[in-house]
Amino acid sequence: MTPAPPPLALHRADTYVDGAPHELFARLRREAPVVFQPMDDQPGYWAVLRHADVVHVATHPEIFSAAEGGVVVEDLEPASLEQMRDMLLAMDPPRHTAYRRPLVPEFTARVISGMEARVREVTREILDRAAARGPEVEFVHDVCAHLPSQVIGELMGLPRDDWARIHAMAERNSGGQDPDIADAAERGSSSVDMAMYGITFAAARRDTPARGDLTDILLRKEFDGAPMTDVDFGRFFVQLVTAGNDTTRTMLSSGLLALLEHPGQLAMVRRDRRLIPSAIEEILRWANPLHYFRRTAVVDTELGGVRIAAGDKVAMVYTSANRDEAVFDDSQRFDITRRPNHHLSFGIAHHFCLGVHLARLEGRVFFEELLDRWPDIELAGEPRRQRSNLNNSLKQLPVRIS
Repeated sequence: MTPAPPPLALHRADTYVDGAPHELFARLRREAPVVFQPMDDQPGYWAVLRHADVVHVATHPEIFSAAEGGVVVEDLEPASLEQMRDMLLAMDPPRHTAYRRPLVPEFTARVISGMEARVREVTREILDRAAARGPEVEFVHDVCAHLPSQVIGELMGLPRDDWARIHAMAERNSGGQDPDIADAAERGSSSVDMAMYGITFAAARRDTPARGDLTDILLRKEFDGAPMTDVDFGRFFVQLVTAGNDTTRTMLSSGLLALLEHPGQLAMVRRDRRLIPSAIEEILRWANPLHYFRRTAVVDTELGGVRIAAGDKVAMVYTSANRDEAVFDDSQRFDITRRPNHHLSFGIAHHFCLGVHLARLEGRVFFEELLDRWPDIELAGEPRRQRSNLNNSLKQLPVRIS
């Protein structure tokens, strides 16, 4: 008799504290690429682990819905689910398309490239502050987190005096599974606090002349045939600020750690800064900011030889798909020269990241300035990871600079 496989714990935040279980993912890709994951106190879900299957789920919203159950594997209370459904990340076409279309012109490569000088200036200001605190600096929250926060603040025209408070709310909002950052109650309250700030900010901005920033776009264009209300703006505000802060912070801090742990790769990019864009893509593959997003089957279907019933939860596990041996040669190797690099960290199809060009710009400028500023960067202590089954993030990266 074949022994039963050990119980999985992919839904538990503690599973990821010491890093993602890449050996387990590799075995499951071979043996059970669509595997059922029981949960402790509610219905379990199907974990989708191969690149091709994740792509299939993402490109068939008529089968796998983001709106039906939201995008996290934990079932939400009805009020929280309704709030999530009004965010782009949890909309299905055609509603998603109607809400996204007015924003696309503001995030094109041409428009975002015009922000480079200011992003570089902000980066230098942040590194100046780090240098003043040095030679030892905690890089996650004291350095990396401030670049996306300040860029989003300027993009939306938020008052500079409010940036620190908004930054703190965003940190708590994405750290609710880690008691060092925020407990679950604080995560819920920070989301409400951020939405209320956005509602108040929108109401005030309606009475002021247009400034041409992203807030004007949101408030003055029609979405799905109607103007955005202040409440709609508050919900969008939570997603834009939290996602912009969390994913870019992770890309920068996890990217620096990956380079420090692979000194040969760091030496390569120091010698040839033209490698920075491909290094950014490999960082995103190697240390994708989000472990997964959920979908819910709305019809009976089959995936990877497994029958999935309508109503079943399905998790697209990017952390596994990004190391799929069928797509990436030597997939467990960090290689900043990797080409092609079809990682899924920006999503795919309808939900491909709206801020992709901004994230790449921030990453390129940050590493250019970082490498120019300090010829020697080394770890000054043990990195610590965020306790989360969703956010693949560091919460502490002590670095010595000289």
